[in-house]
Amino acid sequence: MPWSEEAAGRAVDEIFERRVPPLQTLVGDAEQVARACHAMATRFHEGGKLIVFGNGGPSTDAQHVAVEFVHPVIVGKRALPAISLTADVATVTGVATGAGLDEIFAHQIRHLADPGDIALGISTDGGCGNVLRGLAEARRQGLLTVGLLGGDGGRIARSGLDHVLIADARDPRVVKEVHVTTYHILWELVHVFFEHPGALRREAIA
Repeated sequence: MPWSEEAAGRAVDEIFERRVPPLQTLVGDAEQVARACHAMATRFHEGGKLIVFGNGGPSTDAQHVAVEFVHPVIVGKRALPAISLTADVATVTGVATGAGLDEIFAHQIRHLADPGDIALGISTDGGCGNVLRGLAEARRQGLLTVGLLGGDGGRIARSGLDHVLIADARDPRVVKEVHVTTYHILWELVHVFFEHPGALRREAIA
């Protein structure tokens, strides 16, 4: 039976509608997003750097986040120090071979991070063991910890992070799209705090 124009229209509507609830949830979490951005901006202001990591698709998100902070696409915005732990293939594969895949981020944080830094772990379902261990090591060292997660947040959301931001969707494609929107908002709001004198006091939005 030929696919009708009406059926195609319904399919398109369903595809778009599937993306609405998680974006509405993100809007509803505006205060939590603002608190995470303020905490990040404060760490940057005090000399910290951003360390980002994730597996698979989120590994490329990690590199995307890092370059946006280091080399802002908007002229006149301040460059801020950021590194992606997925960018160095030799280190990732070397640690994976010697210590196991679950250690690839924790090992790098152990040797590259300072207590004043920010650790941003990205996981589509909140269940990535190496992201969980990386964030746990970051907490142990005193870094600000932020989880950008999907689904219900999984084990990572329940691991005691400073800030948890969840793309409330089961479809990994939708999670990915919400994550891109979220980390662009993180970037933008961090710069908003930098542009307002006095906003970087730790108690400013307490």
